[in-house]
Amino acid sequence: MTVCNSRRRFLSASLASLPAMLWGASFVKGAADTKPKLPFTLGFSLYGLKTLPIEQAIRTCAEVGFTDVEPALLPGYDTEPTQLSPAKRKEVRSILDGLGVRVPCLMENIRPAVDDTVQAENYEKIARAAELGHAWKPAEAGSQVIIETVLGGKPAEWDKFRKPLAKGLALWAEAAKKHDVIIAIKAHVGGAMHTPDDTLAMVREINSPHIKAVYDFSHFQVQKFDLEKSLRTLLPETVFIHVKDGRGEPGKFEFLLPGQGSTDYVQYFRLLRELKYAGSVTVEVSGQIHQKPGYDGPAAVRQCYESLHAAYVTAAS
Repeated sequence: MTVCNSRRRFLSASLASLPAMLWGASFVKGAADTKPKLPFTLGFSLYGLKTLPIEQAIRTCAEVGFTDVEPALLPGYDTEPTQLSPAKRKEVRSILDGLGVRVPCLMENIRPAVDDTVQAENYEKIARAAELGHAWKPAEAGSQVIIETVLGGKPAEWDKFRKPLAKGLALWAEAAKKHDVIIAIKAHVGGAMHTPDDTLAMVREINSPHIKAVYDFSHFQVQKFDLEKSLRTLLPETVFIHVKDGRGEPGKFEFLLPGQGSTDYVQYFRLLRELKYAGSVTVEVSGQIHQKPGYDGPAAVRQCYESLHAAYVTAAS
């Protein structure tokens, strides 16, 4: 973050940001006035705000109206668990409480073990994420700590990947039970586990309340799966939802911000209401986008909220 070297530069920067701040405040008021009545909430994954300190990232999301944030615990992020002091953890909790923002899920990168060393590292990741998740857990009764991850591999490897994965996930389930968390696994168009049916089958094979699924239609969209069919397939085992748009096909695809593609979010949100999904619907800005030069994180937050909130209000009517 650039620091102003003089009072004049500081005042100039402050005045320049004033219109955006006023816009954000008016947008929040507008969101409150509409009083949408859907059972799920809207969030933004801080995976897409890597360059912002966690405090600023939370405020950026809250200013426009998002009620949920998903911290990324990955290397290089402000919320990497090994880099967070006890004082910083308490400060973040205070900011969350003060703004009324929830942490429904934490993003980690846990890959199936290839040896005992990797498995030990996985256990440490689960334990660290669980500690942080419980520190920032939503206050409402019955809320759970969810840690989400993709699993790696390649689509052509699924047949040989499936059995070792099931064995590894059974071990993760034991660790998740010990730390009172849920590990939610996510299908990825470029990963070994890449279809709704395979994801559902894997979760049910493990048969543990501590191993569930993430639903992210964008990964199914570029494989030409139908929104309603894939949602009805996977939602019974889903505890968290990522949203973004996608276009193209496997091997040659592009992820987009919500509203930039063909996803009908009004239909999507009405389906979620019909199916009684009551978790978080959280924007994930792909690395394809947020790693590009010139990417503007706060602008992406505003654009995503504007698109999703409009669909949310329409779907609720």
